[in-house]
Amino acid sequence: MLVSGEDHLCSHCLVGLPKTGFHHYRENQLTKIFWGRISLETGTALYYYQKGSRVKALIQNVKYRGNRALGHCLGSLLGQELRSSSLYSGLDCIIPVPLHPAKERSRGFNQSAVVAGGISGILAIPCSEGLLIRRHETSTQTRKSRFGRWENVSSVFQTPDPEALRHKKILLVDDVVTTGSTLEACAQQLLNIDGVKVWVATVAFTA
Repeated sequence: MLVSGEDHLCSHCLVGLPKTGFHHYRENQLTKIFWGRISLETGTALYYYQKGSRVKALIQNVKYRGNRALGHCLGSLLGQELRSSSLYSGLDCIIPVPLHPAKERSRGFNQSAVVAGGISGILAIPCSEGLLIRRHETSTQTRKSRFGRWENVSSVFQTPDPEALRHKKILLVDDVVTTGSTLEACAQQLLNIDGVKVWVATVAFTA
């Protein structure tokens, strides 16, 4: 039950959620999955994502039941973690992992953009949708191997206005990171632009 001052998640529930603490460390479990793949500045996730966990239930509530307010709340909590760490200072913009327009129309919203909006409100950094787009609709990543996931998304993203991103420090945001294939494909596209540096932040990390 929520009490005064609580927003979508009660204090008791928050205390019981498995926080990662990754934002305190430049190298951590999340950044390790990108070693030898892309050059990230650093990355973090708010919670561990485990089968049958409350974190999984929260993510599914946002993603499949359209609970945008909860997604924004989770983004705000993530933003508070980022604000407390010097590793995330000096960012210029926030870019959510995009959905294909057909998928976004079907779902009604992009859950990563909702999370990014929550972060944006805390950090006072603009959330820039449209500067990274998904050109092709891909099949679901569920049950694919790490290579299969990468192959599925390796050439589907595009930056329609690369000049607008030159020399920017970008926070790339998604809801969950598993193998990192989607984030890798997005980050690689951004890193092709002169002077771009990329940080990653997600709500959850699959342990």
